[in-house]
Amino acid sequence: MMPKHCFLGFLISFFLTGVAGTQSTHESLKPQRVQFQSRNFHNILQWQPGRALTGNSSVYFVQYKIMFSCSMKSSHQKPSGCWQHTSCNFPGCRTLAKYGQRQWKNKEDCWGTQELFCDLTSETSDIQEPYYGRVRAASAGSYSEWSMTPRFTPWWETKIDPPVVNITQVNGSLLVILRAPNLPYRYQKEKNVSIEDYYELLYRVFIINNSLEKEQKVYEGAHRVVEIEALTPHSSYCVVAEIYQPMLDRRSQRSEERCVEIP
Repeated sequence: MMPKHCFLGFLISFFLTGVAGTQSTHESLKPQRVQFQSRNFHNILQWQPGRALTGNSSVYFVQYKIMFSCSMKSSHQKPSGCWQHTSCNFPGCRTLAKYGQRQWKNKEDCWGTQELFCDLTSETSDIQEPYYGRVRAASAGSYSEWSMTPRFTPWWETKIDPPVVNITQVNGSLLVILRAPNLPYRYQKEKNVSIEDYYELLYRVFIINNSLEKEQKVYEGAHRVVEIEALTPHSSYCVVAEIYQPMLDRRSQRSEERCVEIP
């Protein structure tokens, strides 16, 4: 017969082993590398499966929350602490009555999803406010712990696409027409919202003489229509452009080349 103290030791050991095994299972299910990817304020939460997950055997649950810092905020202007507005009639501008931390909210479209991403663009439209997202996984009746993103503030972290470039020949010169990327928001009259409404932008325009294989920056400034003169007749040129954000010291990738033959 097993002594009483040995039996108790066995039970304790068995219990601790079970708890450790359960914790290990939960940890191995936990989503990895949970983070926001943001381009032109399209804010997508992405993650990777936990170590124990393969294939499509698991589902994921997404929550998000916002951290308030002012009683009224406007994403239409550059952040500089708190500021006040007499009206609030454009995207991203909301009157906020609360301070501090809100509760986690479920993202219904991503509640029980098998995807490894979740579009939180609408939920993160107050672009100067900091947000957090988190994800948990479930598989075969077991649930992981929540895995949370770093703090995410769209205004600081979104990446801007290059400008759209069109060129027209005018009497031996090139007229370069630039357009900043549109955003996923609209004004009340259904007008598209441009990235220019949120940042100070400078356009950099470069011309490439294909005959000489030489590139030259011909313009940097805020104008969206640029004329390039003094071009060599019977030559081939290509134009590319990029956007520079002085306040963030950040630039976009370059646009696609637009090429033309000068007669």
